[in-house]
Amino acid sequence: MVGGGGGENEKKMKILCLHGFRTSGSFIKKQISKWDPSIFSQFHMEFPDGKFPAGGKSDIESIFPPPYFEWFQFDKDFTEYTNLEECITYLTEYIIANGPFDGFLGFSQGATLSALLIGYQAQGKLLKEHPPIKFFVSISGSKFRDPSICDVAYKDAIKAKSVHFIGEKDWLKIPSEELASAFEKPVIIRHPQGHTVPRLDEVSTGLLKNWVAEIVSEEKVGVSVCEHERKQEVDTTKGVEINKGNAETIEVVEAGKF
Repeated sequence: MVGGGGGENEKKMKILCLHGFRTSGSFIKKQISKWDPSIFSQFHMEFPDGKFPAGGKSDIESIFPPPYFEWFQFDKDFTEYTNLEECITYLTEYIIANGPFDGFLGFSQGATLSALLIGYQAQGKLLKEHPPIKFFVSISGSKFRDPSICDVAYKDAIKAKSVHFIGEKDWLKIPSEELASAFEKPVIIRHPQGHTVPRLDEVSTGLLKNWVAEIVSEEKVGVSVCEHERKQEVDTTKGVEINKGNAETIEVVEAGKF
């Protein structure tokens, strides 16, 4: 596990960051290090490793050293899961022992799992004594497809503030859009890359900073301001568009693979 604790960290809001399939906490920390460090400078971020050692080849073997981990296993249709309940128990215990956490950030399997935990908490299935998770940063996340899970986790629109990074060439593009639709007034940031944590251009960096600043501001004043009621007009000739519907969409015109 990569993280820290004590001292100044105790005064900061906390984010639990969950890595993708067969990678590690150290790897997702490296992945998001390509973003402007000031974005999350007011937060303490923890990067735990998955509960289970990787059960097969990792896609990052040529670019990042082992060990690698996975949160749970699944079939090719992503409708049957192995060790999911053990994973949920593991993370629930971790959150209670190391929290409270204000928000989650996840990539791929980590984002999918984060959304599940937030949805389950909202429905009173778990983390009943833990404060509600306030926000969520999803990078290439998706919904679970088992109806018995969907009927609980996504039963109602999830109210946690959320921002969803969706790649135009990502094989999880459509599932990522479906996950965003499970949240109330999600912010969607699109980029032209595939299944990766994208580099952010100046516009998208500014948007993410503003989104984070609103969360920090609400925490400081202790009251909730109108969520995403302020609509923005942006020059679309610069490759940026914010929809006036339920979701705010930002097109990222410069992005790169890790």
